[in-house]
Amino acid sequence: MRVVIQRVQQASVTIGGELHSAIGHGLLVLVGVEQGDTDDDARYVASKTAALRIFNDAAGVMNRSVVDVDGRVLAVSQFTLTASTRRGNRPSYIRAAGHETAVPLYEFYCNEVSRLTGHTVERGVFGADMQVSLVNDGPVTIIIDSHLKE
Repeated sequence: MRVVIQRVQQASVTIGGELHSAIGHGLLVLVGVEQGDTDDDARYVASKTAALRIFNDAAGVMNRSVVDVDGRVLAVSQFTLTASTRRGNRPSYIRAAGHETAVPLYEFYCNEVSRLTGHTVERGVFGADMQVSLVNDGPVTIIIDSHLKE
């Protein structure tokens, strides 16, 4: 499982011209599920998401987590994070998990982050054509891949 975490001042998802979900200060997380991913991958990435110390403390040092700053999380499924660009110029998505695997793991990830942060994770709609807006704070952008945890 691969996630791109962005520290944001605000973020939102619009679908069909209608606001679907939004957060203020917190994290926008793009979530990509690959074939072979399991609950353990989702649990690992969720734990990292909640504990990642990328918010400033009083001294201006990135030393606080989204939990510490009482921030919110918006998670958006994004199968394109699984793209392989090794050959040619057209990305291959062969590593992307199918809906039968990806949807439950995306939901598991969101529920686990909710449990760890104490706040409901705002979400996009799996498989929908979404417009994602954000104000990246810093900018701070971190990539976590559960297959590279060792």
